[in-house]
Amino acid sequence: MIRTVNLKKLYTTEEVETTALDDVNIDINEKEFVAIMGPSGCGKSTLLNLLGMLDNPTSGEYHFLNDEVSKYSERQRANIRKKNIGFVFQSFNLIDELTVFENVELPLLYLGVAANERKKMVEEVLERMQIMHRRDHFPQQLSGGQQQRVAVSRAVVAKPALILADEPTGNLDSANGEEVMNILTQLNEGGTTIVMVTHSPHDSEFAHRVIHLFDGRVVTENYKEKFHV
Repeated sequence: MIRTVNLKKLYTTEEVETTALDDVNIDINEKEFVAIMGPSGCGKSTLLNLLGMLDNPTSGEYHFLNDEVSKYSERQRANIRKKNIGFVFQSFNLIDELTVFENVELPLLYLGVAANERKKMVEEVLERMQIMHRRDHFPQQLSGGQQQRVAVSRAVVAKPALILADEPTGNLDSANGEEVMNILTQLNEGGTTIVMVTHSPHDSEFAHRVIHLFDGRVVTENYKEKFHV
């Protein structure tokens, strides 16, 4: 599903040039659950942004579903994103002025899904995430765990092939964090590919493979034995 070849990302100001990613080569197969770990500033979130086509690399190649997308325009990247990728963020990124239902419905509006089909798809995912009873509430009326369940619902409502999760339990207590990790595991078992950035060794245990970054480079990759091919 994902292949990067010598992926590099530089950030340049008048005073200094910073290498955020340096010749990153990774392969991620469909239906894998991969965790990306490393110290703060090692390039984890930069890599996730590139994989999610929120940014372009400075050099190197990024192959997504057999297309080389690294030089695509923002419009081309957006079209691929909205059809194939769901995002889950540490800060939830819900829209305060929209209800739970409306937040989850948003990706379907962008895809032009008909109103009756949108209603069916949103209700289905809210039931699955056990948050239907809060459908008419606003984000500020929810607990952190409930907000993250809404955020996951929004990420999966369009049935994306890939979910990118950036510290998905970072703002949650341990019980709610465990619940979110179990939801991601269930989604993965249902066939969704998941790539997760995390600082948490506990959360990384849910993944099939852990990629360790340091100073913008991949330094190690560890497979769980039962998933190692």
